[in-house]
Amino acid sequence: MLACLDLEGVLLPEIWIAFAEKTGIEKLRLTTRDIPDYDELMRGRLNILDENNLKLADIEDVIHTLSPLDGAKEFLEWLKSEFQVIILSDTFYQFASPLMGKLDYPTLFCHELIIDAEGRIENYRLRQSDGKTKAVSALKGLNFQVIAAGDSYNDTGMLVEADAGILFCPPDNVIEEFPQFPVTRNYEEFKNALLEARASLSG
Repeated sequence: MLACLDLEGVLLPEIWIAFAEKTGIEKLRLTTRDIPDYDELMRGRLNILDENNLKLADIEDVIHTLSPLDGAKEFLEWLKSEFQVIILSDTFYQFASPLMGKLDYPTLFCHELIIDAEGRIENYRLRQSDGKTKAVSALKGLNFQVIAAGDSYNDTGMLVEADAGILFCPPDNVIEEFPQFPVTRNYEEFKNALLEARASLSG
């Protein structure tokens, strides 16, 4: 049985929100909790970076100050003792890689930024569209049972596709639109929901 988790908002703070706080650019606080269309969200972010002459190095400066959410590392250690674990994220390797050591290098599937010679973020390259959902579908095709968990609109596809789905600290709008998923607010509740899902699937 596999546990597939989102990264930001579940184990790490939201990188774009941290960058928004550093720059004072309010529109950079928007995430997949606010805008379901990922391409629309990313195009808006890239436009803001261009308008303000902000480069990858500026974001990296903020990333290097971040740490996992309180209790996240211990939770992930527990999770790996109970399940096989894959992190499915819509972040980018350039963002997440500096933080993976702080989580003891879990397996991570995410996307890639395209950087020009001046260090400007020129574009982004998806591993594949709706990659989280397709990854869960592929794992099920390998005869794994999958429990998926996340907090945002872009996680709901994999939650629907998985054998069981769990929301972790989601906003009210996601809870209202996806009432079929149990809602957890801390890592203790999250652990219990994962064990309950496993017991139900194993039963």
